[in-house]
Amino acid sequence: MRKIDRLIMDIESHLKKSLHHLEYSYNKVIKLSINVDEMDEEVLETWESFASRFARTSDIFLMKYLKAKIKQSDPGFHGTFRDYLNEAEKIKLIDEASVWMNIREIRNISAHDYSESNLQQIFETLKKLAPILLNVKKLLL
Repeated sequence: MRKIDRLIMDIESHLKKSLHHLEYSYNKVIKLSINVDEMDEEVLETWESFASRFARTSDIFLMKYLKAKIKQSDPGFHGTFRDYLNEAEKIKLIDEASVWMNIREIRNISAHDYSESNLQQIFETLKKLAPILLNVKKLLL
């Protein structure tokens, strides 16, 4: 077995676990209010856990899995993050590179750059994009 094949198997294992945890959190937040002003500490903690799991799962998928799969099919491929997304779309690993660029951007905002004033919008966007991220399970079957 080639080194890249073993690497992909390891990444897939981590990705499956991460997707499982994200799905658990997603199923909790879809039942919760999105109004930040009405959240108690427990609800806020649930939303923040969901945001963290979204960030972790998107990192594993975008930064590890896609890159490894592209390197598997084209070992000489090099480029920017956007180049990798475009290549992933070209070889049918993802549907729309622009959607995944949005997922990466909201991941970065939620992980590093949010304030209480935009927290509700971030949570709403994460909740809207989570089904797309969860759908990568189909690649792992």
